[in-house]
Amino acid sequence: MRRRYSLLPLLLLGILLLTTGCYHKKTPSSFRLPDSIQEAQISRHLQAGDDSLAKQSDSTKDNWQGTASRVDSLSFRVKHHYSQGFNFIVTSDSLMLLRQQPEEAVNRMETDSFAVKKGKGIVVADVRILPDDKQDSVWLEIATEDYAFGWIHEGRLLKQVDPDDPISQFISTFSNIHLLIFLIVISIIAIGYLARKILKQNAHIVHFNDVNSLYPTLLAVIVALSAAFYASIQLFAPETWREFYFHPSLNPFSQPLLLNIFLVLVWAMLIIALATIDDVRRLLQPAEAILYLSGLAAVCAVNYIVFSVLTLYYIGYLLLLAYIYYAFRVYLRHSSETYCCGNCGRRLHRKGRCPHCGAVNE
Repeated sequence: MRRRYSLLPLLLLGILLLTTGCYHKKTPSSFRLPDSIQEAQISRHLQAGDDSLAKQSDSTKDNWQGTASRVDSLSFRVKHHYSQGFNFIVTSDSLMLLRQQPEEAVNRMETDSFAVKKGKGIVVADVRILPDDKQDSVWLEIATEDYAFGWIHEGRLLKQVDPDDPISQFISTFSNIHLLIFLIVISIIAIGYLARKILKQNAHIVHFNDVNSLYPTLLAVIVALSAAFYASIQLFAPETWREFYFHPSLNPFSQPLLLNIFLVLVWAMLIIALATIDDVRRLLQPAEAILYLSGLAAVCAVNYIVFSVLTLYYIGYLLLLAYIYYAFRVYLRHSSETYCCGNCGRRLHRKGRCPHCGAVNE
């Protein structure tokens, strides 16, 4: 029996190379502050009647361009992965900002605050370090979409915002513990239902009664490998992953080696998933194909959850090796079954008596 493989993966790989090769990272499409953060701060003080600050606007700009300020800004950027001018999106119900200076809050003076609603864009306008603040020495001045300014601790801010980038928001969503628990519950229910239905109908399912295609097995293995690699980066190189979270890119050729490998796995997962759908569509009837792909999706979901969690406790590495060996061993065994029983339809390694129903096949 001659196997036929789809050319779709090769086509998609060519498109991927073309798109990533011409990749150009764009500035986040969020709101813009005035020409400089200092001008915005001057404008704010002008509205309060501080004319003397306007006279010092030129010297303020000169100081901002000075060497010392740039060195401090660079040092903060390297350590915290963001700096002045970085855009965030509010993810909590409301973000409370202090109207007064942070020194007043540290000295327990009377202060006032205002709220920024969920989904609003904000930008870091200034950074101030207060060593006397034992709670959090890093204070951030935040500018809102309507150019209102307020201060907040860095720790409180980062818990209630995401970077203004869809990739960062996607990462944050899938890192949410509530979503992980939801996926576990849904996966258990889905696998229980599909297993019962598949066993009852003797239908195809990856790793057990698989179709004659390498792509489903390859997809399940790559999902497991990607989940383990994702957890490994968080475990051994957390700052590398944090940098990627604040400044994400889908271009695997512009990242450090660890992220390069991870992004290649992600792109491979997408390409092989499309190839799997195309191959299964040709091999099975529509109803059987939908059932098979649903079972494959459930297996991939379990792989993601199991290996992304267990790898954090080092158990996932041994389990991953065992899973890869088992998956390809089962595939090679099924791929060698080139005959079908004329009575029950089950695949056979060779002619003769069927081990499933006992019928003799000549």
